Amino acid sequence: MPTENDEKLDDRIAAILASYRKHTGLALLEGRCLPSRETVWAVVEDLLRILFPGFLEVASSPEDFADRTEARVRSIAQRLRVEIECGLRFEAECTADTSIRAEQATLELVDAIPAVRDVLASDVAAAYEGDPAARSLEEIVLAYPGLQAIAVYRMAHVLYASGVPIVPRVMTEYAHSRTGIDIHPGATIGRNFFIDHGTGVVIGETCVIGNGVKIYQGVTLGAQSFPRDERGRVIKGTKRHPDIEDGVTVYSGATILGPIRIGRGAIIGGNVWVTKNVPPETRIVVRPGQQVQVDRPVQDYQI
Repeated sequence: MPTENDEKLDDRIAAILASYRKHTGLALLEGRCLPSRETVWAVVEDLLRILFPGFLEVASSPEDFADRTEARVRSIAQRLRVEIECGLRFEAECTADTSIRAEQATLELVDAIPAVRDVLASDVAAAYEGDPAARSLEEIVLAYPGLQAIAVYRMAHVLYASGVPIVPRVMTEYAHSRTGIDIHPGATIGRNFFIDHGTGVVIGETCVIGNGVKIYQGVTLGAQSFPRDERGRVIKGTKRHPDIEDGVTVYSGATILGPIRIGRGAIIGGNVWVTKNVPPETRIVVRPGQQVQVDRPVQDYQI
């Protein structure tokens, strides 16, 4: 027999269901299907095992190693194709070539693995050369969060460049949730890239980063403002993030905003705010703070 508390819950349940109808973007109704975050994240973990064999699992014999690699690649391809196709169907009505596009994108990712590993080798070398605390290449692969974020980004970028929706962003959010490093899969990043420490780094979708760039924790490569249409809605697909040329170093806490260019070899000091182009071989720093004595009041000092 329903209790008084049950009756009170009836009204509240009805209100929740009504909110589903009101805010349709927060509820998947009518059988619509998004890619599974759980499945995509499991694929990412297996991709990392392919990229760095032996680091994320117990090493096996050479015979087992080849068989395990084959089985894992086939499993990745099967699961990823399903999630890519789901994303394609969610974004647009199902067409005859949806399955074909998903298959092609999956094969393009598998094809890219050797080339991605070549670039990652340069990233590991950059970390070893740029961090005096690094004792070995193996330590970097096993322990450095920046490398994990970069590795996931490089795989996700392949799918992003193939026109795959949703899935690449879910992939990079796997790394973001574990490292605190947020790299949009649409960014373009060159070789020998090193993120030191890493927590709080943000790299926007339309960033272009050259070769041999080094950035530290808390760096934002973001957008300064967003162009809007006549109805006040943000216009998407525009260039909004900076270009960072070869050999640039960006120290911790720096914020670089807008479609500006940081010239080759420039050094961006810690905690600076940059919204204009920086010429090559230029150093941007905050002026030293004023020395103050705590036993008497002083005027505010601005930098």
